[in-house]
Amino acid sequence: MLKVFFTFDTEIWCDGWVDIDAKFARAYKQYVYGTTKHGDFAMPHILKILNDHGLSGVFFTEPLFAARFGLEPLQELVGLTQDAGQEVQLHLHTEWVDVAVRPLLPNVTSKIRLLRHLSRADQTTLLRAGLDLLRAAGARSVNAFRAGNYAANLDTLHALRDVGLFIDSSYNPACEVGVDDMAAGRTLTQPEIIAGVDEYPVTAFRDRGPHSLRHLQLTACSFQEIAKVLNSAADMGWDSVVIVAHNFELLNRNKDRKDPIVVRRFAKLCRFLERNADRFDVRGFAGLERLESSHQPQPIRTPKLLTGVRFAEQFARLAFG
Repeated sequence: MLKVFFTFDTEIWCDGWVDIDAKFARAYKQYVYGTTKHGDFAMPHILKILNDHGLSGVFFTEPLFAARFGLEPLQELVGLTQDAGQEVQLHLHTEWVDVAVRPLLPNVTSKIRLLRHLSRADQTTLLRAGLDLLRAAGARSVNAFRAGNYAANLDTLHALRDVGLFIDSSYNPACEVGVDDMAAGRTLTQPEIIAGVDEYPVTAFRDRGPHSLRHLQLTACSFQEIAKVLNSAADMGWDSVVIVAHNFELLNRNKDRKDPIVVRRFAKLCRFLERNADRFDVRGFAGLERLESSHQPQPIRTPKLLTGVRFAEQFARLAFG
């Protein structure tokens, strides 16, 4: 049976870095709850739909904002997720480092955009700080990680081992950041042991030319493309597929209204996964057995017709979002 990891990078942003203390309360409500006149379309809606269909999600949760705003909002976010029976894992965005009330790293006075820009020692320090914050907020069974912007490297994998994490899902073959030294000259489609860590790559597929890769993200693909990749992977005996989403993807760009196309796409995908539970094991990383071996098939190719469906949907989203 194909393992399916439906992952949600769970983040809070304040629309820039000016006057963030005044902006945070509103930003938190937008990103965590997604309140609109038609209901809450961030975490509450995502959690409800997953649970309505008996599906497990993996919520890679960014905790470093708590180094600025305190533990309570992170506790609320972790509680919201775990009370719904869903899994919390570690996610880091280094952009928060320079605004922490107490320094997370010494002598940092400007933005650190990517985790891979740091040394192994500094990455280890940040990973440990993130873990400490998540655990203090009540997170249970944290055993997996994804770097913000997918910006991991080999040093990240060594640092993960240093802090006792042995599963990573930062490798995204459709994104140039972070893939050059993790699997140089190759394209990972299936999990592989790298530097002693089980690397579960974000799934990517070929949608146009021979070198065109698109990662399997809820807002970036049509339902038909996602279903095609899932069915093809199951038919070919793949170990797993990793789908990416974010806590705010069911909202429009301004995060003041739901995005009806993505809301429908999400519901349709969850129904599809539930109806095909004999083919797809939608699960988390907690309790996952360590890898023993791996095989790297070529990325799945989707028909051009499905790309056309996506283009039409994306045009409609831009026009009416």
